[in-house]
Amino acid sequence: MNRPVTERLSEAESGPDTLLFMNGSGTAPAVPRPAYRRLSVEQRRSQLLTAALGLFAQRAPEDVSLDDVANAAEVSRPLVYRYFPGGKQQLYEAALRSAADMLERCFAEPESGPLTQRLSRALDRYLAFVDEHDAGFSALLQGGSVVETARTGAIVDEVRRAAADQILRHLGEPEPGLRLRMTVRMWITAVEGASLIWLDEDKQPGLDELRDWLVDHFIALLTATAARDTQTARVTRAALKLEAADGPAGALARRLLPVVSDATHLL
Repeated sequence: MNRPVTERLSEAESGPDTLLFMNGSGTAPAVPRPAYRRLSVEQRRSQLLTAALGLFAQRAPEDVSLDDVANAAEVSRPLVYRYFPGGKQQLYEAALRSAADMLERCFAEPESGPLTQRLSRALDRYLAFVDEHDAGFSALLQGGSVVETARTGAIVDEVRRAAADQILRHLGEPEPGLRLRMTVRMWITAVEGASLIWLDEDKQPGLDELRDWLVDHFIALLTATAARDTQTARVTRAALKLEAADGPAGALARRLLPVVSDATHLL
């Protein structure tokens, strides 16, 4: 019995992608489709990672399939496997590595100007990433994903350490001691926690207010540690000397003054 048959040329073929509609006699003409785009290995890999990141940004990793990635990239499932033979786990780790590289670059900032301005610019980039990749960011930092492994955990921790190293470099201390290192890493943890809470609170307050609040937290945390650690005190004094009276540090000092003046009985 003759039945209509549909055949599609594979992506591996060098000619245009053509959809053939054949009847029983095989005489029906071919219907041309847009030419298959031949990309280099790096271009194709980048295309697939971009598609995967876009999906992981909106859904938890376990809710994204290889078919979803193939559809988003407008390629076949076998092509995805060709570049990621380890399947979804390998693709997720590669996408996570790509996202980690982006996050690390968020904290790269020229070493000039007041520290609060540098932190503000870094936080603007970091929070913009959180805003764009909200669902994926939550799944990444909160853990519990079925595709989470020791390797994915190591990638996330690497981002935290890289961010801390960048901030310590801006503080101008080549050999930071334990208390100073802990202070910076505590703040990085606070930034992560605040970002997750911000997402849980329907992205309130606004990004600018959240950024300024986190900068205030850093100044306050650094100052509190300075009261106990001579190295941190030296670094804090040097950083505050570069701050302007109308800048974030000056504004925080003025807001704190009424609070502190009400506690003079403790002195």
